[in-house]
Amino acid sequence: MKSRQLTLANGLNVAFADEGQGAPVLLLHGYCGSRYYWEDVWAKLAPHGRLIAPDARGHGETAATEGAYPMEQLAEDAVQLLDALGIRQAYVLGHSMGGYTALAIAERFPDRLAGIGLLHSTTFPDDETGKANRDKVAMRVAEEGIKGHIADLIPKLFAPAHRDAMPGKVDRALEIGYATSPLGAIGGALGMKARPDRKRVLEETALPVLLLAGESDGVIGPEKRFPVDGPKVTRSLLAGAGHMGMYEAPEAFAESVIAYLKAAEGAAHA
Repeated sequence: MKSRQLTLANGLNVAFADEGQGAPVLLLHGYCGSRYYWEDVWAKLAPHGRLIAPDARGHGETAATEGAYPMEQLAEDAVQLLDALGIRQAYVLGHSMGGYTALAIAERFPDRLAGIGLLHSTTFPDDETGKANRDKVAMRVAEEGIKGHIADLIPKLFAPAHRDAMPGKVDRALEIGYATSPLGAIGGALGMKARPDRKRVLEETALPVLLLAGESDGVIGPEKRFPVDGPKVTRSLLAGAGHMGMYEAPEAFAESVIAYLKAAEGAAHA
């Protein structure tokens, strides 16, 4: 994954990877992740499109700003990156927080999408307990820094059976998480807390939709994984995977994404 950097029209300096040819595929990582979340599936996906994977605001090597990061702000960052790269439309696939960002793009900039995918993500907002937990996270990081929060968060993203069975992958996700700016962790938590219900966005879109979930995901429960259905919707459930299918089941994860892209491109050019 070759690293590039550029400054967006809004002044944000963004780090990203950009490789491959064909239909653009914008890959948006999850909370306290980075573009390296895609490293185990990158080589498998690269022959099937032009992959663009940015570090979100305050994550990885992208600059951090103070305050909450509303999903609408992250959506604007993503669209401005497409602008800077001269890309009019892309398949926008988002993991967890990246999925919330993808939904905000679909709502605010629908003409910029060729398709949308929620990968271990959901259309539903936080409930009151979830919102309170976001506040606790923001307060903890502000008081203690990033390390304790990441050490507690990351193992819980893996299926229980994989926490001991995949120590190298858990350690890699921890390493990526520790690189998150405290401002990014706070801003992302508060931004996710404020996100609205966007089920309607998927119900109303005419675009091809991918919903990919982990069978053992403790973050996105069964009732939230597949909020919509229909002929335009592809559902994929990764057996045994938790919230980190791209690490826990990279072959099945990549195969699901590739099958979705092939079908969507085939329909677009039929």
